Amino acid sequence: MNETALRRPAGGSISKTHMKFSLDGGTASRCRIGLIVLATDHTIEAEWRHVIRLPGVAVYESRISNSPEINPTTLAAMEKDLGKSAALILPGTKLDVIGYGCTSASVVLGEETVAKRIQEARPGVAVTNPITAAITGMKKMGAKRIALLTPYIEEVNQRFRSYIEARGLEVTVMGSFNHENDNEVARIDTGSIRNAMIELGKEPTVDGIFVSCTSLRVADIAEDVEKATGKPVTSSNLALAWHCLRLAGVNDAIPGFGRLFRS
Repeated sequence: MNETALRRPAGGSISKTHMKFSLDGGTASRCRIGLIVLATDHTIEAEWRHVIRLPGVAVYESRISNSPEINPTTLAAMEKDLGKSAALILPGTKLDVIGYGCTSASVVLGEETVAKRIQEARPGVAVTNPITAAITGMKKMGAKRIALLTPYIEEVNQRFRSYIEARGLEVTVMGSFNHENDNEVARIDTGSIRNAMIELGKEPTVDGIFVSCTSLRVADIAEDVEKATGKPVTSSNLALAWHCLRLAGVNDAIPGFGRLFRS
C-alpha cells in the first residue's frame, strides 16, 4: 500500500494524510534580515521593499513603541523595549543580522547600547543601525567631508554633528527641516528633500551627502541627486539596507539607488 494513509469517511470522499514533502531554504535561502521599525515610521518598510528584491533574501519586521515627538528624552525611552522587539522576529529561528530602524535614537543611546540590548535577546546576531551604516558607507565611498540633512530640532542636530565627527567624518555643512513630529516628517515631499540635498551638496567643501531619518524618502531621488551634484548620496534607509545586506554576506550590486549599492 502507498505510504500515504487513505481514509474514506462516511460521505465517500478520500482524505489523504501524511502526504510526502521535502524542505528547501524557503523565502530566506540566502539570508534572513530582521528589522526593528518605529511604531510611528511610515517609510522604511516601503523603501526597503523597493530596494531589497533579491531572490532568497528575506526581511522580517517587528515594531517598537515610540513617541511621535522626536527629542532626546523620547528617543532614550526606546532602550527598554529593544530586546523585546528583537525577540518577536521569528523566535527560535536564526537571523543573519538585525537592523534597528532609528537614526536619532542610535545617536542618543549609542551604537554599543543598541547592539547590547538586541543581542541580549538574540545572542550572536550581527547588529547595525542607520548611523553606523551611514558612517561605514560614507567611508566606503571615500567621503570625508559631508553635508548632513535632517528633519530634527536643534538639540538633536548638535548631537548628530558631534557624534559623526567623533567617528572620523567632518560635517562641513548641515541643514534641517526643524520639525519634531515624526508623522508629519514622513510627509515632507521628495521635491523638498531633493532641493535641500542639492543645495547642501553643491557647497564646495562637501564630498558626500547623508540624509538622516528613516521617515525621509530618498530612495527614488538618490541617483538624481548624485547626478546633479557629482557626489555620493546615502540616507538612513538606504545605508541601513546596504549594511544589513553586506553583514549578511550578500554583496550583490543593486542599480538605481546610488553609488553605495554599486560598491
